[in-house]
Amino acid sequence: MHPNDTPLTGSDLLQRFQALDGFLLDTQALWRPKPFTMRELPWESDHPELAAWLRSRSLDDAEAAHNTPELLPAPAPFPALADTAARLACIGQLPAHAFAALPHPLTVDVPGRKLQQIEAFASRLTFTQPPRHWLDWCAGKGHLGRALAQDGTPLLSLELDPQLVQDGQHMSDRLGLRAQHRQQDVLATDASEHLHPEHTAIALHACGDLHVRLLQLASARRCRQLAVAPCCYNRIDSEHYRPLSRAAKASRLSLSRDDLRLPQAETVTAGARVRRQRDTSMAWRLGFDLLQREARHCDDYLPIPAVSPTWLNKPFADYCRNLATLKGLDLAATIDWPQWEALGWQRLAQVRNLELVRGLFRRPMELWLLLDRALFLEEQGYRATLGAFCATRMTPRNLLLLAERI
Repeated sequence: MHPNDTPLTGSDLLQRFQALDGFLLDTQALWRPKPFTMRELPWESDHPELAAWLRSRSLDDAEAAHNTPELLPAPAPFPALADTAARLACIGQLPAHAFAALPHPLTVDVPGRKLQQIEAFASRLTFTQPPRHWLDWCAGKGHLGRALAQDGTPLLSLELDPQLVQDGQHMSDRLGLRAQHRQQDVLATDASEHLHPEHTAIALHACGDLHVRLLQLASARRCRQLAVAPCCYNRIDSEHYRPLSRAAKASRLSLSRDDLRLPQAETVTAGARVRRQRDTSMAWRLGFDLLQREARHCDDYLPIPAVSPTWLNKPFADYCRNLATLKGLDLAATIDWPQWEALGWQRLAQVRNLELVRGLFRRPMELWLLLDRALFLEEQGYRATLGAFCATRMTPRNLLLLAERI
């Protein structure tokens, strides 16, 4: 067990935040540049041995190391960076309590992985006082809230989609639960009217602004307890991240919306067909990128919009011609299409392997963002604790922020 392998609470929150802040500031030149958009990364000239080693590896090599880049036997400075990143991002499991497997009526229509996440989340909700009234934020059909309300504790579920609200209410009524499902845009000005001091607010994988809004409103309305597992930190309405805590506001680290995608870059293993489609899409985009640089006589990345997966059913040549038409580019009449497609696949292998450097910083950045939220709640009069509620194989977004008013 790592010496830091415990949940974070109290003075540990600020100490870890400051350590992560310094690490991310010092290493910006390594995690900011994106291999997908740049043919050569600025750091490659400083670390030529590492760059050459990564560029020599295959696509399968990159795939095998994707979720555990810290284990890679790469040249310096990779091992030292991996060690520091792992040490600073290390965080233990929250203490668990017995949570009985949900009865069958409560698991109807819940996908298997989601059900596992709900049961794991529920088993980590340890507060000094028992919850009096659950508030399920961005609840969908309210599966999480229903699991917690099965003991008779009242439940209020807030959800934007009226069909999900209706379905959720029907399911709760059928089970005889004390549950209200209400349609509500949680970003609207009247959302705060639903929050009250007796509430224990819960959110499992609420994206970006949605979970930040909960932290702000729940603390302002003095909700007694919160349990939030954030997701999709880049889903914000501003171009740059707006820090919440005093420590993050004082930091020199400025994160763009694009930077905030980094924690999401870890993937749970997909099936072979999905992986092949994803890889083909990226290889073809990279092949087109090399082609457009030559066509435009300009060695700059050209952003293209997301296109339908059906585009991959056509030959590579048609794919490129269609993209060229979309971007108003004139391509040469005669093009060696197999050569450019092969170059795209070659570049994909290099991109994926070079991205393993950025992969070292996924968890440090996620923890920096979560500690900003924890420190904000501490400033609002809560005791905050941050830890894992399940293994990453169940969901990479496995960190849970618990807070209770002091």
